[in-house]
Amino acid sequence: MSVGLVLEGGAMRGMYTAGVLDIFMDHDIPIDGIIGVSAGVLFGVNYPSRQRGRVIRYNKRFAKDPRYMGWKSFLTTGNIINKDFAYYTVPQKLDVFDQEMFEKSGVDFYATLTNVETGKPEYVKLNNLFDEMEVLRATSAMPLVSKIVEVDGKKYLDGGVSDSVPVNKIREMGYDKVIVVLTRPLDYRKKPSNPALYKMVYGKYPQFVETATNRYKDYNDTVEHIIDLENKKEIFVIRPSKTIDIKRIERDENKLQEMYDLGVSDCISRMDALKEYLDI
Repeated sequence: MSVGLVLEGGAMRGMYTAGVLDIFMDHDIPIDGIIGVSAGVLFGVNYPSRQRGRVIRYNKRFAKDPRYMGWKSFLTTGNIINKDFAYYTVPQKLDVFDQEMFEKSGVDFYATLTNVETGKPEYVKLNNLFDEMEVLRATSAMPLVSKIVEVDGKKYLDGGVSDSVPVNKIREMGYDKVIVVLTRPLDYRKKPSNPALYKMVYGKYPQFVETATNRYKDYNDTVEHIIDLENKKEIFVIRPSKTIDIKRIERDENKLQEMYDLGVSDCISRMDALKEYLDI
């Protein structure tokens, strides 16, 4: 039996995912393939690398560090998440990512990217994160507060713009069981954004503007689809049991811990049901 895992993004709401995955490690939940989106990639790669606690640790450590993220970084570099410090200095020097264990895990890990020129999602398989860090930057490059990231001559932004929760993609891959970790509670629905802002900033890329403008519809349709699949017991979903007021770029360590702790407690409460679904 093969198990696929989908990890929604959401910037610092991803602390929820980190809590869920740490409990997955405690229970040795078998995962064969993962598709992540944005923060779902950045934090999700720590599951195959078996680095329990790493996500909450380094985010709390650097949350208030101006080198890590924030408006100073945006004003000086064009990226609200600092490219050099967050994507290179932290994982290579300050809280080292275990690339060797990631490779040994045998887990197929895909990052979702939005092609700015086509407005379509692309799914890139990760092999060596240190060599492919620009892919991680691309999947998490939030529109309007991040520069477009070029990978192999193509232009990308946040994967969540075109496929916020790639449940259909992972089902197409043929996994016997599918787990979906969301970062919004059951009653959340996205509201329309301002299309004029996207047109002003990305007018050269009309297909991206169309995708970004319609994102709220696509997201809400996907949520309904996930609920339907869940009710049919075709997938297993873990989502926040309550709403926590947390910013996408959250610098309050207590808020980060609260979101992480919710992921831990929600996952523990669903563990018996998950094991029954996986028949383990």
